[in-house]
Amino acid sequence: MSKPEPGRVRHVAIIMDGNGRWAKKRLLPRALGHQKGVEAVRRVVRGARELGLEALTLYAFSTENWGRPEDEVSDLMGLMKRFILSDLEEFAQAGVRLKIIGDYKAFKPDVVELIEGALARTAANTGTTMVVALNYGSHDEIARAARAAAAKGAITPETIAAELDTADLPPLDLLIRTSGEVRLSNFLLWQAAYAEMLFTDVLWPDFTVDHLRDAIAEFGRRDRRYGGR
Repeated sequence: MSKPEPGRVRHVAIIMDGNGRWAKKRLLPRALGHQKGVEAVRRVVRGARELGLEALTLYAFSTENWGRPEDEVSDLMGLMKRFILSDLEEFAQAGVRLKIIGDYKAFKPDVVELIEGALARTAANTGTTMVVALNYGSHDEIARAARAAAAKGAITPETIAAELDTADLPPLDLLIRTSGEVRLSNFLLWQAAYAEMLFTDVLWPDFTVDHLRDAIAEFGRRDRRYGGR
């Protein structure tokens, strides 16, 4: 597996955590926290483009999220549909390419249709790749990749990496988690092997481009030796 380039940030991933706590602190419905979280996505995707990131990967819906209350899952699906319908054209015209990792085809047919239309609409774009993890779990991804590698021959770190959902992306440089939680939650476990990590107390709806810029600046101050001296 290739290592990130020293000193350069090409690929940032974010575990977008804290929508529910943002709403609870304000005595607001949880659904409103998710709506504010979508506004943060808009800001950060625009900021990623301005900052010259090649890829921004967002953890939107995990394989474990199906265990949430049915009305909350429905609200999340509705927000995703509205985001695609309202924001896709802006991002498409700005050169952003959409990529999905995970099994999005497990969603309802109308959601799948919208996602596939968005993928087709942005497929030829060459700007920042907005990677959205939907129905994604890293254990499942690694198991699928290992099976695919085994079907082709030798199982090595290189052959597994070539079968990952992120195989066509730059190596992960920086992984950010908001809301004060300090764990990876089954997200990009393989890809994070050489990534720098930053955990912030900022709740996702309050996360801004300045927070992203500060995180990248912090990345630049770290001495990355990859196990060497």
